[in-house]
Parts: sequence; structure tokens; C-alpha cells
Amino acid sequence: MSAAKKKFALVIEDDPAQQAIFSRAVEMAGYEVEVIGHGGDALKRLAEVIPDLVVLDLHLPKVSGDEILATIRADERLAALPVILATADPLLAETLSDVSDLVLLKPISFTQLRDLASRF
Repeated sequence: MSAAKKKFALVIEDDPAQQAIFSRAVEMAGYEVEVIGHGGDALKRLAEVIPDLVVLDLHLPKVSGDEILATIRADERLAALPVILATADPLLAETLSDVSDLVLLKPISFTQLRDLASRF
């Protein structure tokens, strides 16, 4: 019998310190993680794969997180994809709470993200 395939997550975050925290927390929740630091690269990768979870920063270079979220929700392949938004902007977070699965306000603790990611 083969081993179960590990769940796959994309961490879309441009800050290297946050990338390290988010990716390690999601790995600890049982996911194989790919980190993407640029909004344009994230859109290209989402056209190629269907991850099991996305952790998405809203303030990214070139293509913003809210544009990426809108693209995910408009794509029937990805529409049901769980998305955890990470932002320091409470007003923007509030406007997107209905189209995301979870909104976390930065600073986000390692254990908080690990525990929440494990629920998806």
C-alpha cells in the first residue's frame, strides 16, 4: 500500500521573515509548501496547480492579493480552494472576509497559523 499523498499549500507572501514563519507553520500542519513572493508569479503558478490551501498576503508586488483572491474565486478549478488571508490592514481584511475562508491580522503567530492550517 502506498503512502498517502501529502497535502499541498502555496504561501504567497513577499516578506522573507513572514515567508519563513508561514511556510514552517503550514508544514507543521502537514502540508508540502511552495513559497511564492510575487503576485504575478502566484497567478502563473495557480494556472498550473490546484493546491489544497493558500496562505495569501494582500500587499504583494505587481499583482495584489485581493486581485489574486478574485482570480481564485472566479476560476471554477479553484473556486472552492481554502484561502487564509494574511494582512496588517484591518479595513481591507473586513472587505474581503466574505470571499476568504479565514482572515488573520498581522502579526500572526506561528502556533496560530499552524493550528488553523491543520483544520483545512
